[in-house]
Amino acid sequence: MTLRQAQDNAQTTTPPPAGRISARRPRIHPAWWVAAIAFVTIVGAAAFTAAPGLLVGPLHEEFGWSRGTIGAGITLQLALYGLTAPFAAALMDRFGIRPVVAVALTMITLGSLGTIWMSESWQFVLGWGVLVGGGSGCMALAFGATITTRWFVRRQGLVSGLLTAGGASGQLIFLPVLAILIGEFGWRAASVTIALVAAAVIPFVLLLLRDYPVDVGLAPYGASQIVPRPAPATGAALRTVRVLGTAMRTKAFWLLAGAFAICGITTNGLIRTHFVPAAHDHGMATVAAASLLAVIGIFDVAGTIFSGWLTDRFNPVVLLGVYYSLRGISLIFLPMLLAPEVHIPMVFFIVFYGLDWVATVPPTLALCREVWPEDAPIVFGWVLASHQVGAGLVAWVGGVVRDVTGSYDLVWYAAGALCAAAALMSLVVPRNPVAETRMTSA
Repeated sequence: MTLRQAQDNAQTTTPPPAGRISARRPRIHPAWWVAAIAFVTIVGAAAFTAAPGLLVGPLHEEFGWSRGTIGAGITLQLALYGLTAPFAAALMDRFGIRPVVAVALTMITLGSLGTIWMSESWQFVLGWGVLVGGGSGCMALAFGATITTRWFVRRQGLVSGLLTAGGASGQLIFLPVLAILIGEFGWRAASVTIALVAAAVIPFVLLLLRDYPVDVGLAPYGASQIVPRPAPATGAALRTVRVLGTAMRTKAFWLLAGAFAICGITTNGLIRTHFVPAAHDHGMATVAAASLLAVIGIFDVAGTIFSGWLTDRFNPVVLLGVYYSLRGISLIFLPMLLAPEVHIPMVFFIVFYGLDWVATVPPTLALCREVWPEDAPIVFGWVLASHQVGAGLVAWVGGVVRDVTGSYDLVWYAAGALCAAAALMSLVVPRNPVAETRMTSA
């Protein structure tokens, strides 16, 4: 039975009372169809996350803007991506998933299209930073966390890994395409493509996505009882801030947020934004460097799904410690690997880094569900905000360092040292929410 068939049945029959499962079960649980639709949505929305590193060079050449100025717009986009996420999770509780995600995709469409007519740097900051950044926040990992928490009781680690891998799949699809478009037709062609892809995803969201399993008369996947649909949560913004205030009084939040900020620094902020221009500094063609990022996307899919599988079976604290340690080691070696041609050691780095790219997401989300079971998507949204603030900061700092020193080497070494700190923070995250030491407010 497809999700649409299950929805039609739910509309023509009265759902079973809460606490009792319908006698008729579909062969494939609709939770998997919802996860598939969310995956497609995240893949389509990933087009805008693939673009920043490709825009730095063309915008610098056409407008004469410094890399720091361009990095400021990317910084705002990354920061709003993170800061919007926890509010988006609460808005989904209040208004539903479909309208929030549809509005977000519309913002991305308008922001991407608007940049093709820009002539001043503030217009880039407004279009790419504010509109694309705010819209992308609603498509952030908190969206996947909401789907996972509502629709699944079993296989949560695997599903969170699959949905996280959706972003990597989108990067895999769009990075080479956007690089070729920029090389052949200019950066405006890439902006139009991003806008069209975001607009094309909207019908899938409006027609096929559903909020809760009870909407189709079924229990969540792996549950023994139907869970009633909760009343719409009012005061979404207030609830988001209140959840943050509660989480901030725990040691676990600060450790997870700090480590995840370093995760953002070393992925979206550094590699995704500055790897292509850094490789170009060493004589590598832009399309070749973008293709290497796409290969990261290939192995990121495998690494993230495997990490989700591991998270269902092993201590997520230990997994995070291992992931951050390996990432830091690889970054320290990167300056020695950059060259005009792609060689075997660089391929090894790309494969290794791809497997570790967002493998941190499933264990981080698992710890959020463990410590804050009722508010996990919102808390994870705030943890994600730290990820994106860190990413945004380094998107700007990396450009400034390159402008001042003429090289990215110092940034790679500093990022490797930060990963060591993230590994230590992860290993001491308290797992028992009852026994967790509460921090006193100042």
